Amino acid sequence: MPAQAPEPAVRGLIDAMTSVFPQVGTEIDDAVQARTILAAAPRSPAPEIPVAEVRDLAIPGPGGDIPVRVYRPDGSAAADVLPVVVFCHGGGWVLCSVDTYDSSVRALANATGAVFVSVDYRLAPETRFPGAAEDAYAAYVWARANAAEVGGDPARVAVAGDSAGGNLAAAVALMARDRGAAQPTFQLLLYPVLDHRRATESYRENAEGFFLTAPQLAWFWEQYIGPDGDASHPYASPGTADDLSGLAPAFVVAPALDPLRDEGVAYARRLAEAGVVASYGVYEGMFHGAISMGALVPTAATAFTDATEALRKALA
Repeated sequence: MPAQAPEPAVRGLIDAMTSVFPQVGTEIDDAVQARTILAAAPRSPAPEIPVAEVRDLAIPGPGGDIPVRVYRPDGSAAADVLPVVVFCHGGGWVLCSVDTYDSSVRALANATGAVFVSVDYRLAPETRFPGAAEDAYAAYVWARANAAEVGGDPARVAVAGDSAGGNLAAAVALMARDRGAAQPTFQLLLYPVLDHRRATESYRENAEGFFLTAPQLAWFWEQYIGPDGDASHPYASPGTADDLSGLAPAFVVAPALDPLRDEGVAYARRLAEAGVVASYGVYEGMFHGAISMGALVPTAATAFTDATEALRKALA
């Protein structure tokens, strides 16, 4: 069933964001050019969200050191032992960084009371699959082994991410199971990219006009996988994995106006069918990327609350 049309104010926000976002897959085919356009886009004048501490670290990874940014939530004391969340940013595996996501991660850390480890994984097309997934997994393994270094509890380490970062978070859970590592305590998947086939009803309903488009997603997949890669590999396309048993509990945010809506819902349902405690929310009037825009998109505020409460409860 088609999603409801956005409210006029939300429609205006979508149009404004679309006007400054690089139109990859149609007008632009070069990743460096796309990054340049995104870097030049105007930023929100909102004041910086306070947190107790921010630290930039470099941790060992399969392709060299991985930069990570560690956030301790506002109001926490240095001696507090807190749960840890390894967070992977979105951007189609091609765009964005820990800097782009600084404000969003600050808000998530404060709302959940957890230490967030934001991962600056290697980007495509310079590094194809499985580079980003392996970096995300290395960050998760590091967080488990070195939680005390960031004031964290090694028994409470979750994974989270939005869009392509949600893909990486889901891949980490699969990799941990397959490699005999401890499962994450929880998976928080915010409008994740999960299925390379791009054949759902929401892809047709929301192909154009709601910020993220079907042509952009096709281009992002091409950059990540490359001409010789296997997009059907479960670590690239978790939604096509044959076996989802033995994975961490999960919550999936699925905006109604997102091409990715249906694959997120399908993944949560398949997890539940495999015996995993999993749930999801579909949010009318919400579009891709809006989790931190609750002041402008009312259902995004609901999604943010649902997501952070699910994570907080799982880590309690």
